[in-house]
Amino acid sequence: MTGRGGGTDGRDADTGTAARADASGDGTVWARELLDLLRPGARDVGRVVDWLGRAVDASVSLRDDTGRVLAGTGCPAEEGILADVVSGRLASAAWEGDGRHLRLIHVDLPPPAGGGVLAVARTAPFDRRAAGIVTRTAAALELLLRAEHTTATGHRLARATSDLRLAILQLLMVEDTISARRVAAGLWPGLLDTDTTCVYVVESTPADRDRLAEDCLAATRDRALVVRCPAVDAHVIVVTPGEAEGAALRRLCDRDPGTYLGGSTRQSLAHTAAAYGQAVSALAVARFRPDRAAVHAERTHPERLMDPAALASWAGALLRPLDTLPHHTRGELLATTRLVLEFTAVSAAKILGVSRNTVRARMDRVEHLIGADFSDLTVRATVHLALHSQAAGAARQPGPAPAELGGLLAGTALRAWAHDLLARLDTDGRDLRRTLRAWLTAGGNAERAAQLLGVHPQTVRDHIRGAEPVLERQLLATGSDLYEVVLAHLATGDLDGPVAGGTESGHPDAPVHR
Repeated sequence: MTGRGGGTDGRDADTGTAARADASGDGTVWARELLDLLRPGARDVGRVVDWLGRAVDASVSLRDDTGRVLAGTGCPAEEGILADVVSGRLASAAWEGDGRHLRLIHVDLPPPAGGGVLAVARTAPFDRRAAGIVTRTAAALELLLRAEHTTATGHRLARATSDLRLAILQLLMVEDTISARRVAAGLWPGLLDTDTTCVYVVESTPADRDRLAEDCLAATRDRALVVRCPAVDAHVIVVTPGEAEGAALRRLCDRDPGTYLGGSTRQSLAHTAAAYGQAVSALAVARFRPDRAAVHAERTHPERLMDPAALASWAGALLRPLDTLPHHTRGELLATTRLVLEFTAVSAAKILGVSRNTVRARMDRVEHLIGADFSDLTVRATVHLALHSQAAGAARQPGPAPAELGGLLAGTALRAWAHDLLARLDTDGRDLRRTLRAWLTAGGNAERAAQLLGVHPQTVRDHIRGAEPVLERQLLATGSDLYEVVLAHLATGDLDGPVAGGTESGHPDAPVHR
């Protein structure tokens, strides 16, 4: 039995013995086997301990300073000796009696654990070969445990950093830019020192998403906020203040044939949620483009054909009840409403990091405040118009008096756009226009539309899918494309419109739908 305080402890002596055994050729096989267990992909403490038991024909256990067995089976030993070895007062100890031979070797364990002990018990005495194997294995276990701890710490740090990026994105989604900047400043100084930003969504496969996120971080050189999308497992969200990062993401897509990129137009940092919706919409277009990348199209949107002052007055009157709320609460409600209208309540909950019940409660509150019934598709389309125009800046300079929705939709330019858009459907012999009108009247429900038309629901679905490429808009997925088509039907009179907030009376509590 030897202690650490001496000039040469038992471990040094055993190492020399093992080296001589190696020189004789006796240790070649077991050393190679031990090295194989330490290779990447095969590293496991339990496997090494089990191998040691087979190699020296012994019972082996690895225990921590509390006596808990970390690997192997328990080896009874005198508690005083065990305590000395675990604490490090003795580097190793040997004991024999009752037909049993026991070796105890101190093993340094990673924090927060203190010391540990490798206990090896066998019926035969420990010859030089067995002693050398035990000592070398103890040293290998220390290295393996240290490597596992370092790897685990690295994984925890990476996970914490990823969670922090997601938290910053969620703060931006609810327009809390001040808090987002404060959180980001500690790790990424200057990242959000901007008034405007672009949002990109990069798509690969769920299996490749982690690699894709790392590639995005490398491509943007930590000058962008890179987040694994909490709602779609194949998506990586990138928020960047500069133009160079967008070009870098395009080059990334060029190198990887399985990657697609959708980007937003430049938006205020407070309107990150709106920019995210644009990026997802552009991603849908990118899937059909040869370069697999697209930026939100600057096509003719209906709000651009409306009188800006009248649109601002109407949107401001409709959303005015929200202005009485604290800024943070207002931001949460607006962001939640935008995401639910653009995607789904489930996706909104995942993106914002809240429960579905929280999303439902926020939507109920918005309905109550602005007098809306979100079960009505035309109501959703008009509220989306108000939110979108406000995010685009149209509501910053409202006119002197609130306008009516009917007046906004009656403009010559808007009506011409609506007629031209829907006239595309008239060239199809299946009467897609009639089916689409019935489907919208039924709130986007194929079964109810089929009852109105006297056809099979699958026929309705086929017609709606057929109308998508003709109109160049997604209809079966909720979002901006669908709401534009609804507004076109309202402008042409093919759909009965809701009674919108901000009517001639200008009363902010006027209902959107009754």
